Amino acid sequence: MTAFALYQSLMPNGKYRLDREIVYLSRYGKTVTVPSGYTSDGATGPGIPDLTSRAWYVHDRLCDTGEFDDGTPVTNWQCSTILHDILKEEGRWFRAKSWGLFTWLFGGGEARANGMF
Repeated sequence: MTAFALYQSLMPNGKYRLDREIVYLSRYGKTVTVPSGYTSDGATGPGIPDLTSRAWYVHDRLCDTGEFDDGTPVTNWQCSTILHDILKEEGRWFRAKSWGLFTWLFGGGEARANGMF
């Protein structure tokens, strides 16, 4: 399990605001930078409890932009795999598997527009 600090604030609209930038190096050798001030809804969906994780910010950023920092398009599979990897690094094994699958099947945004694989 990798130790990390996540600085975020809960906003009145129920979303979370990132208070410090996240830079994540993916298994694909590409970075994803989530700037300070970026907002996320956390784990989207009714009845899903939120948890403190870098995964949601990085996943949401990839879904919003559809690309890595260098402009390379990211696919829906890559986006969900990165979410899986971060949750696994944080010691959330079950959520890594299940939420990785669910985000691939039902999410993706701009990453999905780039293709499922």
